[in-house]
Amino acid sequence: MFASDMNPARDAGRVTTVGTVLFPIQFTWPHGGRSVFLSGSFNRWTELVPMSQVEGCPNVFQAVYAVPLGCHEYKFFVDGEWRHDERQPHKTGEYGIVNTFDAIPIPAEVPLVHPRSEILNNMEVDDGLMHRVSAVTLNQAMPRISEEDVTASRHRIAVYLQGHTAYELLPESGKVVALDVALPVKQAFHILSEQGIPLAPLWDFRKGKFVGVITASDFILILRELVNNRSNLTEEELETHSIAAWKEGKAYLKGQVDGHGRPIPKELIYASPSENLKEVALKILQSGVAIVPIIHLEDGSYVKHCPASLPLLQLPVYAIPLGTWVPRIGESSSRPFAMLRLTASLSSALDMLVEAHVSSIPIVDDNDSLVDVYCRSDIMALAKGRAYTHNLNEMTVHQALQLGLDSNPPYGTRSQRCQMCLRTDTLLKVMEQLANPGVRRLVIVEAGSNRVEGIISLTDIFRFLLG
Repeated sequence: MFASDMNPARDAGRVTTVGTVLFPIQFTWPHGGRSVFLSGSFNRWTELVPMSQVEGCPNVFQAVYAVPLGCHEYKFFVDGEWRHDERQPHKTGEYGIVNTFDAIPIPAEVPLVHPRSEILNNMEVDDGLMHRVSAVTLNQAMPRISEEDVTASRHRIAVYLQGHTAYELLPESGKVVALDVALPVKQAFHILSEQGIPLAPLWDFRKGKFVGVITASDFILILRELVNNRSNLTEEELETHSIAAWKEGKAYLKGQVDGHGRPIPKELIYASPSENLKEVALKILQSGVAIVPIIHLEDGSYVKHCPASLPLLQLPVYAIPLGTWVPRIGESSSRPFAMLRLTASLSSALDMLVEAHVSSIPIVDDNDSLVDVYCRSDIMALAKGRAYTHNLNEMTVHQALQLGLDSNPPYGTRSQRCQMCLRTDTLLKVMEQLANPGVRRLVIVEAGSNRVEGIISLTDIFRFLLG
């Protein structure tokens, strides 16, 4: 272990291999001090990570640090003295008594230090990546609201949504791109990329109706299958395979077949212009889809925001069970909250999007500060120069994102892509940000450092208010 007068530093990139998946963990020291640092096996005991004093809690210090999978030991360096937290799991190790924790993708058999978190609901991001909400800081004063006020707020929001229809959300002008199911996959891929859209409804001329939707997720699955099978995608394969053939093959991949081995047609989930917004939100939640097309679109206008006077909407997001948060030591989750460096391979990003059932992944620098977000729709950038024919194991996330930036729309500037909020922002402010066109999730960051603390999605809002 290094000397006590070593200058504090933070360079997580020194202790992880290129492309390693990182899992941010919130460390807390609740026993006071003037200066508090953190070190452990996750950084090879070679550096001191500074911990910040929690506002309003002078004895509580906190730091978020990203670690790789595995079993880890750590200690706190408080006012020039090495100490461990007796409230957390600990053992005698090479450096005396050390605290311990496991970063593993299954629930850890570790007692929870903060019983209050037992009352918080498990939330999810875009129908996946379940986590225990961990926004409550040790000893932090919590804004309180009665159960009666929560129930009344939810009821008023539900009544408001029932009084407005999907028709009212439609813009006064715009375009809708629909694709024929007989169209080759290659052409569909390029059309969506050129039009700057991540999905399109599918029309079957033989049946005379819309039969489905093709999305960025379809292209991710196609490329991932080719990577897993160690084959390179050829122009001929994309040119000869129709969208209908891919949808049929997708059903076989997912085991959606009947007793005779025939693929089971998947019913199109859609909403009519006359359906009220509560029905549309519940349809999204119950069907597990991220978006629903509105059939027979006509002109309309934007719906106004919910009344700001509701007590529930004035609460900061860290005080309510909403979103997916970086776990604290001792908390278990079915899958850890994960993020990637810019140097990670594109194939690892695609695997994470598919296996964790999430729509986006925070991309961070060596200080775990947010630098970008890789979304499902970013797969469309691979149409530029037929980049999808390259080895995706050799392409980095940074290179993939650069393809999108070079293509200009729909990727836009970093500020447009990285929509952020703070843990102290009210639910109303978060909902107003998510109401902006094209915004489907907000990355929760630490004020000043922009270190990732969690994610809140539209699905989380629907689930909290209506689920």
